[in-house]
Amino acid sequence: MNIYDLVHSKIITIVTGLSEQYALGIVDTSAVVVEIPADVSHGDVACNVAMVLARQAKKSPRELAMLIVEDLAKDSLFIKLEVAGPGFINMKLSSESWHNEVAKILSEQDNYGRSQIGKGKRINVEFASPNPTGPMHVGHSRGAIYGDAIARLFQYSGYHVTKEYYVNDAGAQIGHLVKSCLLRYLQICGQEIGEFPKDCYPGDYVIDAAKALYSKYGDSLISNEDHNQIIREFILPYMMALIKSDLALLGVHHEVFFYESSLHKENKIAEALTTLKNSGLIYRGTLEAPKGHDVDEWDSREQLLFKSTDFGDDADRALQKSDGSWTYFAADIAYLQNKLSRKYDELVLVLGADHIGYQNRITAAFKALRDYPVDFTIKFCQMVNFYKNGEVLKMSKRAGNFETVNQVVETIGKDTLRFMMLTMRSESVLDFDLEKVKEMSKDNPVFYVQYAYARAHSVIENSGISEDELANFSNFSLLQEPQEMEIIRLLSYWPRQVASATMHHEPHRLVIYLINLATKLHSLWSKGKDNRSLRFIIEGQPELTKARLTLLRVFITILGSGFSLIGVTPTRKM
Repeated sequence: MNIYDLVHSKIITIVTGLSEQYALGIVDTSAVVVEIPADVSHGDVACNVAMVLARQAKKSPRELAMLIVEDLAKDSLFIKLEVAGPGFINMKLSSESWHNEVAKILSEQDNYGRSQIGKGKRINVEFASPNPTGPMHVGHSRGAIYGDAIARLFQYSGYHVTKEYYVNDAGAQIGHLVKSCLLRYLQICGQEIGEFPKDCYPGDYVIDAAKALYSKYGDSLISNEDHNQIIREFILPYMMALIKSDLALLGVHHEVFFYESSLHKENKIAEALTTLKNSGLIYRGTLEAPKGHDVDEWDSREQLLFKSTDFGDDADRALQKSDGSWTYFAADIAYLQNKLSRKYDELVLVLGADHIGYQNRITAAFKALRDYPVDFTIKFCQMVNFYKNGEVLKMSKRAGNFETVNQVVETIGKDTLRFMMLTMRSESVLDFDLEKVKEMSKDNPVFYVQYAYARAHSVIENSGISEDELANFSNFSLLQEPQEMEIIRLLSYWPRQVASATMHHEPHRLVIYLINLATKLHSLWSKGKDNRSLRFIIEGQPELTKARLTLLRVFITILGSGFSLIGVTPTRKM
C-alpha cells in the first residue's frame, strides 16, 4: 500500500466509525479522493472527503471535516491538519513517511504502481481496425496507440487482456480494391485501361501489389474467368501484411485478428438475428426519413428491423439491404455475439470519431444480446490535425494523398509519435506538427521528458559513485529541501496515477504526470546552478550526495515505468 492509499484508508476508516457513532448514514465513499494539492503550500496531501459526503451525513462540509480532522490528529502520520475553504482537508505528513516511500520504490522497482485492480478479470480490447484497403495512414495511428496503451495499463493492473483487430473484409470497399489491383495488373500486362475510376484506389501501394501479383501469376489471369476471386484471395493477405507491419512499427501487436467474412461464410449473422427474433426484437417495418432528409426522395420500403429503440437508441435499425444482403450493422451484431460467447468480463471498443453516431445502436445490440454480467465500454478517438511545413495534411486512401505510418515513423520515430498521440484525452481533437516534434527544446514535450531521463542518468554516471554503493544506501532523512520533498511526493503518487488512468481508460494522465515529473527535476537542476547547496553532487558531503543520487535512481525507475506503459523507449543519452 503506497502512502496515498494509506491516507485514503485511514480517512475511510474514520468516516465509517463516525457514521456508526453518530448514525450519519454514509454508505458510499467511492468519490473520496486523496491527491496532491494544487498549491503545495497548503500541505502534502488534500482530500475532498467532507465535500462529497456532507449530503449523505446531513451535515455541512466544514462540520464533517472538523469531526474527521479531530480523529486524524491522533495519528502520528499527520503533523499538521487544516480545514480549508468550504471543507477540504489539507494534511502535512511526517518527513519519515515520505522517506519510507523512497525506500519502498527502490525495493519494488518496476512493480511500484502495479496492482490487482483487475482481479484477474478477462478483458477484450478491440482497436485499430482500419479497412484492409492499403497501408495505415498516420491518422489511423491515434486509435492504434491509444488502444495499445490502455491494454498495457489493464495488463499492469491485474487484467488478462486480449487485443483484437476486426478485419472489415466483406464490404464493397474490398470489391473496389480488387478492381483497382486488376486494373493495375492489366496495365503491367501492357493493356490500356483508360481513365482510372474514381471509386478505385490510385495509391502507389496498389501498383506494388499488382507487381507482386504479376510476379506470382504472370499474365495468366487475363484469360482466367476466376481472376476476381484469385485477386481477392491474394490482395487481402497482402494488405493485412502491410497493416501488421505498420502496427509493428508503432509497437502494437494483436493476439486476435477476426475476419468479418467468416461471419458470412459460417452463417453467423442469421444465427445472431435468430437469437434476437426469438426474443421478439426483430420485425418487418418501415422507417421514417432521417431528420433533414428529403421525404420525397426517401425510400420508405418495408425492411427487416431491430428494435434498438427498446434499448435507448433514437431509431430502430435496418438489418437487410434492398438486394437481400445483410447491412454492416447486422454483421456487427453477429460479431458482438461472438465476443460475448467468449465470456469476457469486460469489452472495450475503440472507435474513430466518425463512428460516434454508431454508439447507441451497438450499445442497444449489446444490451439485447448480453446473457451474463459483462461490462461494455466504447471509447472514441477524435481526429488529429497533422501539420507539415505549416500546411494541414489531407488523409485519404481513395484520393491517394496521405502520409503513411511508415513514412512518419521514419521521419520522427515511433517513440515521438506514441508520446504525442497520448498527450491529450482521446476524445479531444489533437493538433500535431510533424516538424515541431523534431525540435530539441522545452517546448517539445517528448524531448523535455526524454532529456530529464537522460540528465538523471548522466549525473549518476558522472558522480564516480558506483551503483552498488547507491543500491545499499538508506539514509533518506538527509533529503529535506522543499524541492526534493516535492519530487518525492510526486514520485509517491505514481501508483494512484496508474490506478486513475486504468479505471478511467485515460493513458494521457500518465503522459501529463511524466511531463510534471520532468518539470520538477529540470527546475531543481536549474536552481542548483545558482545555489550550490541544491546540486546533486556536493563536494565534501558524500552522504548527502548519495542521498540525492539515490533520489535520481528512484526518479529513473518511475519515469522508466511510465515510458513502458505508454510504449516509449527511454533514452539514456542525448
